[in-house]
Amino acid sequence: MNTRLKSLIILTMICGSLLLLAISCKKESNEPETVTDVDGNVYNTVKIGSQLWFKENLNTMRYNDKTDIPEITDFTEWFNLTSGAYCNYDNNPDKAIIYGRLYNWYAVNTGKLCPAGWHVASDEDWQQLVKFIDPDASSGFGESAVGGAKLKEKGTNHWLNPNEGATDEYGFSALPGGVRLNFLDLNFTEMSRYGFWWSSTPFDDTKVWIIDICLLYTSPSPRDRTRSRMPSSA
Repeated sequence: MNTRLKSLIILTMICGSLLLLAISCKKESNEPETVTDVDGNVYNTVKIGSQLWFKENLNTMRYNDKTDIPEITDFTEWFNLTSGAYCNYDNNPDKAIIYGRLYNWYAVNTGKLCPAGWHVASDEDWQQLVKFIDPDASSGFGESAVGGAKLKEKGTNHWLNPNEGATDEYGFSALPGGVRLNFLDLNFTEMSRYGFWWSSTPFDDTKVWIIDICLLYTSPSPRDRTRSRMPSSA
């Protein structure tokens, strides 16, 4: 993670190549307060329940073994990828300073995106987060009436109006970094309106769970849309 005036987190099935999506790294721990990746980017962390999450989206241009991740700017080349890659929204590196970079499923699936000792959050991790911030969230699908609002950054510095109900109660500070698609000629879309994050959990051979949060909604809700696994980035 919907057309209600609520703030939804949606864990949804999506094609691993269809999107370029953002990354939130996670582990079970009380420490540390900051983490540095192989490129020297420093991330603040926030503890929510027993989970420790990055407060910022991942921004690395290398895997944690220091191997370069190819940057792909061309739409057709992106569409035809069968290996890991990243890009910047609108191919503008300045966007990454605030929103992080966008990665495809193949990069996620290497298991080497997050700094050593950390991992791309699984579907189970996201569901645990949703259930902690809203004990009334539905089991299995993680649907919630309030979760998205509790995780979104407050105000309209980065989210468009109305950024419905946003409280950022836990300091997660979710940002609307948008997505890169490889269908319908949309390419880069939804910045300031939606944030999209990968999970590391495939649904089947062609789909994987992701999560998104929208400016109009106030709840998290995993798994209510399906797309296929092709070059996409989050």
